[in-house]
Amino acid sequence: MKKEKKSSAGNVGLYFKAILFFTAYIALYIHLVYFTPSNLWAIIECVLIGGFTAAIGFNVMHDGGHGSFSKSKSVNKLAAVSVNLLGASHIMWGMKHNIIHHTYTNIDGVDDDIEIKPYLRMCATQKRYKIHRFQHYYVWFLYTLLHIIWVFLTDYQKYFKKRIGSVPIKKLTVKEHFGFWGAKVGYAILFMAIPIYTVGFVKWMVGFLIASMVTGFIISIVFQLAHTVEETAFPVPDGDTNKIENEWAIHQVQTTANFATKNKLISWLVGGLNFQIEHHLFPRVSHIHYPAISKIIKQTCADFNIQYIEFPKMRSAIASHASFLRKMGRAV
Repeated sequence: MKKEKKSSAGNVGLYFKAILFFTAYIALYIHLVYFTPSNLWAIIECVLIGGFTAAIGFNVMHDGGHGSFSKSKSVNKLAAVSVNLLGASHIMWGMKHNIIHHTYTNIDGVDDDIEIKPYLRMCATQKRYKIHRFQHYYVWFLYTLLHIIWVFLTDYQKYFKKRIGSVPIKKLTVKEHFGFWGAKVGYAILFMAIPIYTVGFVKWMVGFLIASMVTGFIISIVFQLAHTVEETAFPVPDGDTNKIENEWAIHQVQTTANFATKNKLISWLVGGLNFQIEHHLFPRVSHIHYPAISKIIKQTCADFNIQYIEFPKMRSAIASHASFLRKMGRAV
């Protein structure tokens, strides 16, 4: 096999995309807040700013949080903290996503991404309620609330409870405490106080809900398609040893799925998160390398008779997710 000395970090194309997304995001914010477009244009721009919020999270914050956006640690840090501008805490995100989710993927009681109880039943080991029979119908509305709940509730729950689900978080330094509250106050000023002052409470509320619900829906769909579909596994630790059966790499492949990997536009917009298997195996490698890496991983899985879960179209992955939720809602 030919070896190529390529950096595992991003490239000029990724940096251009980051600049493009941030420029559009800032331009939309300025136009909405200071130039007060007509109601129709305002709605369209709120939808767009919601989309760019998700895109920045996928393409900039996510790679930065994993240290793969740039060769520079300071640039990666800057990219990671960009999530603060989107309303969330990069401190809580780092512990929830990088440490817990990537280590204990799809393990009930530990992986916070599948802890949506009692509203949704995301695996067979979770308690089933009567309302879950309809979860494949109402889930799409719940997904629109993700960003709002994340910004105004779950970050604070993690901060004050000092734990993420059942996992205690590390003791925060004084700097991290200031960073948490500084980010929250800054977001409140930029996206609540200033818009309310310039356009009024009602217009702000409508616009904020539209943008946040679009963001929440997009983020939810992309991340849920990666782990909660019919084919993905939800391993249960051994009752005596509290360990799972498979070693880490196999566990990541069996609990993760890819979708629409041939669609370059989707890959570009979601920051390669449709190559979720590759991301879980190589989280410190920038998503720009995933298409090439996927060929190697797919062949390796075939050689060792390990199922490589992949949906050719995004709509087929969405259908599988809906079917999965339906089964979870009706299974005893």
